[in-house]
Amino acid sequence: MNDHHQNRRRFFANATMAAMGIATAQISLSSFSEASTAKAKRFKSNHDFGTIKQIRTGLLDIGYAEDGPVNGPVVILLHGWPYDIHSFVDVAPLLAAKGYRVIVPYLRGYGSTRFLSASTLRNAEPAALAVDVIDLMDALKINRAVIGGFDWGARTAAVMAALWPDRCKGIVSVSGYLFGNRNAVTPFPPAAEHAFWYSCYFATEYGRAGYTKYTHDFNKLIWQIASPKWNFDDATYERSAASFNNPDHVDIVIHNYRWRLSLADGEAKYNDLEAKLAQTPKITVPTITMEGDSNGALHGDPSTYAGKFIGKYVHRTLTGGIGHNLPQEAPQAFAQAIMDVDAF
Repeated sequence: MNDHHQNRRRFFANATMAAMGIATAQISLSSFSEASTAKAKRFKSNHDFGTIKQIRTGLLDIGYAEDGPVNGPVVILLHGWPYDIHSFVDVAPLLAAKGYRVIVPYLRGYGSTRFLSASTLRNAEPAALAVDVIDLMDALKINRAVIGGFDWGARTAAVMAALWPDRCKGIVSVSGYLFGNRNAVTPFPPAAEHAFWYSCYFATEYGRAGYTKYTHDFNKLIWQIASPKWNFDDATYERSAASFNNPDHVDIVIHNYRWRLSLADGEAKYNDLEAKLAQTPKITVPTITMEGDSNGALHGDPSTYAGKFIGKYVHRTLTGGIGHNLPQEAPQAFAQAIMDVDAF
């Protein structure tokens, strides 16, 4: 096989592995500590966040929403792409009513979060996103918190639990264990490759130009594909779409997906952390993983990652047409998972 075909085959294998975000080893379902299935109740949101706060960390001026008593146990909720803090707009008040202090930050490249220096690489490798949250905790003088997230946010929660278990009281991670060794890949079936089409698109300059031009419509399409049974209205989407107007948004999204394919470099200061993550370490902190029965985004079966969680562990699958944006589609179930993992 010539170099062109070898590189092409490696490119698509990397794309699928990056999408799955799981180790290549398969873990049997018998390794579950507990598993459950529950039907999620849908309801129309009546909430919105109030004033967005800002705080400076080492690299960023981070925008975040806050709810609940300032002296309550802390929960940090992390969104993914292409979503924003409003994925938790109905989760936060449920937790605040139970006495939790809830922090919901905009990730780098979203909303009112800004880089402090124009010269900082617009880097979205997993370690960088996790360090952002650690820096946020330090700036807010938060020693320990329950971390919950989905998509990029679920990956960040798991990274934090793996690298800084002393800062995580527990995690709730939609779709489980979402990081691995980007250099250790095997080919996946065509259907899995097809589901991650946008990663291949973003790997090209044509794709960058397309995403830059059509960010709004592109991301709405991803919402529809990833949550095919969620009948969100235009106002719900537009509220989140405003966060994509961040001047660094395109650079952050493109870098994230290219980094996963080894098509973009990260920063040397994160190399040691990424090396640890490449070993796919087991997670010792209490964990609840969740999945929706109608998640249209590429995701691993829970049996493939259950053995990565060696502390107290529960998996919950929600029925009733719940898709990828699980916290916004099933806020009561997600809030309950946060409270339950805190009680482990």
